[in-house]
Amino acid sequence: MAAAAILDIDGTLVDTNYHHALAWYRAFRQHEIVLPLYRIHRHIGMGGDQLVAALCGDDVEQEKGDDIRAAEGPLYMAMIEEVEPLSGARELIGELKESGHPVVLASSAKAKEVEHYLDLLDASELADGWTTSADVDATKPEPDLVKAAMQKVEADEAVMVGDSTWDCEAAKRAGIETVAVLTGGFSEHELREAGASMVFESIESLRDRIGETPLGR
Repeated sequence: MAAAAILDIDGTLVDTNYHHALAWYRAFRQHEIVLPLYRIHRHIGMGGDQLVAALCGDDVEQEKGDDIRAAEGPLYMAMIEEVEPLSGARELIGELKESGHPVVLASSAKAKEVEHYLDLLDASELADGWTTSADVDATKPEPDLVKAAMQKVEADEAVMVGDSTWDCEAAKRAGIETVAVLTGGFSEHELREAGASMVFESIESLRDRIGETPLGR
């Protein structure tokens, strides 16, 4: 069997990273913590269970972490109708399927969000499976999400396609390779430092050169 293609959803297939950054900014601000947006953006792709402590330390996590996370959800959902698929995202899923790769869409978001993205991508009957927050105990950069995605299709080999340093870190900890795209706002240098073997400007660029990647060899 060809290696499974694990496609990160947020920031890779759908253009959500800056919406998430703004939702977190507003959630922190509601709890009297004002952070510059650029700092929040550097942590988008990391799970919410780890993001508060990573940005503000363990004391804030202990005192306000659950409340901040509870605030972020509705703030993001208020913007979710503005989210659009990234160009070529659905086509990439179809092309990988046609070339024999099992395709799993990977997210640690709640089921309601993932279902919305599946509808946006018209991918519920195209992908072989997908993950949600219910499938993981710890989010990226822990490897749980990657391992859960591989289990969905009983894959021994897989390649991650992601947009954030946290995707690369999670894949590395799971022992698989990452092909990255710049659509999440992380630089090529950052992605390569985190473990990406190849970096492309966009999904369209990745599609054009898929034969050069581990998913095309």
